[in-house]
Amino acid sequence: MKAGMSKSENQDRNVQCRLSHPADGLDKLITAARQVIETELALGGDVIVAGTNPLPEVTLKAGSAEVAAGGQENLTPQQKTELLAELEKEVASCNTCGLWKGRTNPVFGMGDPDSRIMFVGEGPGAEEDAQGLPFVGRSGQLLTGMIEAMGLTRNKVYIANVVKCRPPGNRIPTPEEAAACWGYLKRQIEIVRPEAIVVLGNAAARNLLETRVGISKLRGQWHQLWGIPVMPTFHPAYVLRQYSVENRKRVWSDLQAVMEKLGLKKD
Repeated sequence: MKAGMSKSENQDRNVQCRLSHPADGLDKLITAARQVIETELALGGDVIVAGTNPLPEVTLKAGSAEVAAGGQENLTPQQKTELLAELEKEVASCNTCGLWKGRTNPVFGMGDPDSRIMFVGEGPGAEEDAQGLPFVGRSGQLLTGMIEAMGLTRNKVYIANVVKCRPPGNRIPTPEEAAACWGYLKRQIEIVRPEAIVVLGNAAARNLLETRVGISKLRGQWHQLWGIPVMPTFHPAYVLRQYSVENRKRVWSDLQAVMEKLGLKKD
């Protein structure tokens, strides 16, 4: 016991010291656990990070009127194009989270602003960061093939991501990064107002559907986002890593469900 201290004061001091200096191996253990979880998520596994932050509610200002989700039905294609262009300018100057510091280009989205189908992934990779366009790398090539298998082309759908800047090393976006970009994605959905959303992979499904359920359990079933039907399926990157007949059949089955929902037929 330090001279001049009572026994109670000395115990309090020891507790404070232990709280301010955690065990040396704890941080390493937490870091290792996070790496395992992120790897599972990237590969399409069912491990979902618990305790994601609630995503904020955002409204879209169109002129002087605030328009909530579901209020964009009467916008013309030209109006949608103009609103998306304005929103893209906001994204270009965004520094809400730290991802902007490492980006080459923000990746806003692309495609038909009046499309009936919207595809949503988790975030840009290296090729996307370099070109400023979503899904242009190997995963993008597979996504293009998926879209064409539906009898469509990339310029007939709308493609976006949860986050608009590339996470370092192509890691999974953190809940804080996803929350920072959430307003942009929400407004994209409000403007395009698709009849169906195809959500690609665990990270995107986790944020759009606010769920901890893994993609292998979510896929193949319809979900709802503000009244819009949502079909989760495997991310193209996962399909490339786990390139099996079974996984390709599962993805094709999900896409066929979307086609049936919208009455699409291949020519």
